[in-house]
Amino acid sequence: MRTVMRAMLLATIVLAAGAAKAEISDGVVRIGVLTDMSGPFQDTNGQGSVEAARMAAEDFAGGGKGIRVEIVAADHQNKADVGSSITRKWLDVEKVDAVVDVPNSSVGLAVNALLRDTRMALLASATATSDLTGKACSPNTVQWVNDAWATGNTTAAAMMKRGGTSWYFLTVNYALGQGIESEASAYVTRNGGTVKGASRHPLGTADFSSLLLQAQASGAKVVGLANAGADAINIVKQANEFGLTQSGQSLVAFLVFINDVHAMGLKDAQGLLLTESFYWDMNDETRTFAKRFAARSGQAGKVPSGNQAGVYSATLAYLDAVARTGSDDARTAVAEMKRKGPRDRLFGDLTVRPDGRAIHPIYLFEVKKPAESKGAYDYYKLVDTIPADQAFRPLADGGCPMVR
Repeated sequence: MRTVMRAMLLATIVLAAGAAKAEISDGVVRIGVLTDMSGPFQDTNGQGSVEAARMAAEDFAGGGKGIRVEIVAADHQNKADVGSSITRKWLDVEKVDAVVDVPNSSVGLAVNALLRDTRMALLASATATSDLTGKACSPNTVQWVNDAWATGNTTAAAMMKRGGTSWYFLTVNYALGQGIESEASAYVTRNGGTVKGASRHPLGTADFSSLLLQAQASGAKVVGLANAGADAINIVKQANEFGLTQSGQSLVAFLVFINDVHAMGLKDAQGLLLTESFYWDMNDETRTFAKRFAARSGQAGKVPSGNQAGVYSATLAYLDAVARTGSDDARTAVAEMKRKGPRDRLFGDLTVRPDGRAIHPIYLFEVKKPAESKGAYDYYKLVDTIPADQAFRPLADGGCPMVR
């Protein structure tokens, strides 16, 4: 009898321990949108990312289990120390369970390092550095939209297929731009092309005239823009003034979104080649999501960027994993996200690999001429589709310690 009682007591303790592990901390799942509210990414991320997270929480609807979800947000100001300070407060004081968005590679890497040994997840939907799923990979982190490897390699490959064998790069001088330039340059030279040079500029540059003159003088067939946000918008407008494409060079943008093209205007952006993982007009599901988003954005007809779609998708996937496991602990929820890979309503066939990289198709688009567009945000022509298994760095090549 005593033996039976001891066995029953042990079983009760084990069950209790399992229940304690599989519970929602504080009875609520808090998700922090760490974004750029006032800098170069405020339009492609910013308040739109906050709305996208709220939409995901609403669509989650408690996961059928009455799970409460709260969305909080903060501006990292594109500074790693500011982003880390906010995240530390969220972790220690405000009991936030996951951080999403993070459109700045230096901020993303800092937050990733901070959260590695905590119970907090990083849903790096907009962080572009490939190190997040390489040497800096963490069991707490997933990376959702594009990254430097995917952007650099898929864009370079698509342009090489079109005869773009010589390149000149205009690169923002921080981790994002340097990573994209490095990946694209490696692909070009590895496949028989030439890199004729590169010019770098600080974040937030207004005048690109000297850099554009250098690009023209290089005689390169392709001028690659390894920058984003306001920098990319300004450089495309100024490239049109300099007649860069009219002189026979192709202008290709590695990290430009639909919002950026809207700000450029089709007169200046027409013919621009770019890669994206999401376009609002791809299918009925993306159009439905875009219509809902536009109704909430406060700007008539405004559609979501790929990064904002990524916030929605990553947030909903995390919440679904929390519902399935009954836990908002990063190690449990992220492991579940890797285990289950249903078709994503915005990104199509999507799988999260062991290194935390979400893989999905990437598309090469060409910006329409003004006469080809039917209205606002009808801007892209599909040129090519890169399948998920070709769009991202091979799992074994990333150097992630979690991959054996």
